Amino acid sequence: MGAVPAQGHPVRLLIAGAGARGAAYARLAVATGQAVIAGLAEPRPLLRNRLAAELKVPAEGVFEDWQAMLKNRLPADGIIIATPDREHGGPFAAAAAHGYPILLEKPVAVDPAGCAELERLGRESGATATVCHVLRYTPLTALLRQLLLGGAVGRIISVQHLEPVGFWHFAHSYVRGNWRREEDSSPFLLAKCTHDVDWLSFIIGSRPLKVSSFGTLAHFRPEGAPEGAARRCIDCPAEPRCPYSALKIYGAGRPLNGAKADPARAYFADVVDPGGTPESLLHALATGPYGRCVYFSDNDVVDHQVVNIEYENGTTAAFTATAFTAVGPRRTRIFGSHGEIDVEAEAISVFDFLTGTTTVHPVPAAAPRVQGEKHEGGDRGLVQAWVAALATGDWSAVVSGLEESLVSHAAVFAAEEARRSSTVVQVGSFSLSQ
Repeated sequence: MGAVPAQGHPVRLLIAGAGARGAAYARLAVATGQAVIAGLAEPRPLLRNRLAAELKVPAEGVFEDWQAMLKNRLPADGIIIATPDREHGGPFAAAAAHGYPILLEKPVAVDPAGCAELERLGRESGATATVCHVLRYTPLTALLRQLLLGGAVGRIISVQHLEPVGFWHFAHSYVRGNWRREEDSSPFLLAKCTHDVDWLSFIIGSRPLKVSSFGTLAHFRPEGAPEGAARRCIDCPAEPRCPYSALKIYGAGRPLNGAKADPARAYFADVVDPGGTPESLLHALATGPYGRCVYFSDNDVVDHQVVNIEYENGTTAAFTATAFTAVGPRRTRIFGSHGEIDVEAEAISVFDFLTGTTTVHPVPAAAPRVQGEKHEGGDRGLVQAWVAALATGDWSAVVSGLEESLVSHAAVFAAEEARRSSTVVQVGSFSLSQ
């Protein structure tokens, strides 16, 4: 663990990667009132300069790449690594060698060998590494664990969990966007659902033992295109009839359901076009990847997947992730020996078998406070816990260390093997921690 800053001094942080997630974590760190950004590395000038100005990063702390930033050995108390999925290893190794405590965006790495290498680096260097499993830090999770640990439904027998990715969110990220191809990023289950697999273990309180899985790329293929579809939405005669139209999704001309002012759409539109004008957005859709027809993209990741998991304590879980939903919160049902729980974003309902009554527990509201904040308060909870740990040396509130994360990564790798081979796979065969 890094040295605790002197009393009265802010926590000094380095940021490797100022894309959507890195920028959100940096803003949240500064918003705690306990941290400042001492160094920022980002290859894209617009994103780099905009965030540096916003967060008042000193000129000598602004770099085009993480290599230059870490070579300068800036005085710092921790580093946030939010580089692309396949580029975590380099900054992790350098930061661990310098002794910086690390906050690492998920996934840790895109394959078992990469995860094992980061585990080795962390273990041999003694570096403190925390993974951004933000679902562990939401108000909903805190309330649910309190109820479960209090025996609200007795022993957990089985769980149903749904990740409703949302039709337009999936089109943005996994058909047109950075996670559309496994060779460029990672399998869909790893890129999107490591959160969910990790969260299930956290809630159930046991490690996954074996898995089966099924899923395909069912819809976003050339044969799914409407008659007369063009290669780009901006000049497509079928565009008015297509729910996946980029013009609708990003509010360029004909926003779906008048959603031009929707904060979620605005977040994704900023990814497509950081310029932020109607003209620059239309230019981005005419020339960039986010304006392509979803049926004629180069995507190859699955658009729906189910995973069945058996845990060491005998609990089973059925997990579904699908593109074909409205964008909305995750939904979970927990079946226990003495009751049933229905989990939504705003409430947790507990049905008691003995009394036949249902008790509804409202979830404390967690409205976003900074630009880019997501996950119903989980982003904020994670960053607050990590910054507080750096400031005080008390790490008890940080509950997503590298070792815990590698368990969920092993389960995901096993699930992908199960999906490809149509077999039941032992998670232990992908064990990544010593």
